[in-house]
Amino acid sequence: MRLPGFPGIATSLGLFAVVWLIVWLRTKSPANFEPGGAEGEFGKGLLPIYLDITKLILGIAAGSIVLLVGSSNLVQQSSGRSLRSFASPMFMVAMSIIYGVLFMTFLVIRYEHYRHNPAADSYSRFKYSGNRALGFSALACFCIGYAWLVVDATR
Repeated sequence: MRLPGFPGIATSLGLFAVVWLIVWLRTKSPANFEPGGAEGEFGKGLLPIYLDITKLILGIAAGSIVLLVGSSNLVQQSSGRSLRSFASPMFMVAMSIIYGVLFMTFLVIRYEHYRHNPAADSYSRFKYSGNRALGFSALACFCIGYAWLVVDATR
């Protein structure tokens, strides 16, 4: 018997791999955290914005999972459908949380490492593409998971 939600897990993992490959192929050299070479600008301006956007997505995703699981009794009573039918989109939304937490963690750790070791290769192509892939995968899994949930709920 296949795990309920396996299509959601496979889709989210495949999505991450595709996003990372696209970012990897489009990135030609090591990246620089500082926009325009202005020292400390990323930490003052962009880093808080990236973290706030990610926290917003994580909050909405976590809240929606809790709400869906909490209201599963009502769903079963009114429509006769079990929570299993929502497993794939819920896994997509859950993976957006995992990718978002990893994105924030690696972004902060790598920025701190970059500030302490500002050598040209301290923010390598691998690290840069990984950060971008995690961020965009979190957003994509959130959006796709929600769209999938709407489709499943209205069937």
